[in-house]
Amino acid sequence: MIRSMTGFGEAELDTPAGRLRAEIRTVNHRYFSANLRLARAVERYEPQIREWLRTRLPRGHVNCSLRLDASTNGAVGAIRADEARARQYLDALRTLKERLGLTGDVDLATLVRFGDILVIAEDEAAEAVEEEAVRAVTESAARATVAMREEEGLRLAADLEDRLRAIEASLVRIEQQAPLRLVVERDRMRRVVSELLEGIPLDEERVAREIAFLAERWDVSEELVRLRSHLELFRESVAADAAEPIGKRLGFLIQEMNREANTIGSKANDAVIEHRVIAIKEEIERLREQVENVE
Repeated sequence: MIRSMTGFGEAELDTPAGRLRAEIRTVNHRYFSANLRLARAVERYEPQIREWLRTRLPRGHVNCSLRLDASTNGAVGAIRADEARARQYLDALRTLKERLGLTGDVDLATLVRFGDILVIAEDEAAEAVEEEAVRAVTESAARATVAMREEEGLRLAADLEDRLRAIEASLVRIEQQAPLRLVVERDRMRRVVSELLEGIPLDEERVAREIAFLAERWDVSEELVRLRSHLELFRESVAADAAEPIGKRLGFLIQEMNREANTIGSKANDAVIEHRVIAIKEEIERLREQVENVE
């Protein structure tokens, strides 16, 4: 079953250096992209953390933070103010106030609302965090994220199936309408030619040849077969084991569906078929929007 690229997971682990907390949030992205915010005690493991995340979450933008709470080990870090950052906020707010003509003062109460002004200084001599502990808490949070992505994937799959069924219903309507348009065109051709001939007998053989020519030019049976084939492969891909990311494959199938729909539309020459093609393309666009969030 498919997985969404939207997810959240968290985990924590007590270590000799304190409680290690991991938090992961993911959103859609064409490739794997990771943004890490790491406690100083685990910064040296950044390459390994990226690889652990890539293994569990091979596609999507991943925001991962690892924090170390030393107070759980009896050590309380000193609280300090980040003066440089506070000055940056102050300058930015004053500039905004001047440009927008706002009233009010930028005071201490305003600045402390920014959570990164007051920080807990990490002890440089703090006990090192073992790599296995970092890996354990990172992978635990990643597994929780995957579980949420799988749950969201079930909802995505249900919506995609609704879109596929809507397209199939339109294909059935097109299949029913396709031969009728030839009958309408034959009758129109007979009427127009009879009016032009003014009583001269109609050459039925010539009319039949013209209708046969139109039937070949307007034939959409191959496009219908190919589009149904794409729908079936799309459905099989959604239902397959999610061991590998399939979002790109589904995106390619959507391109092929759109191509066949365009060809059917160019051969339509019938209002009913044209309306059904528009409905199909609307559903294909909804498929495309949803597939953008499929891993």
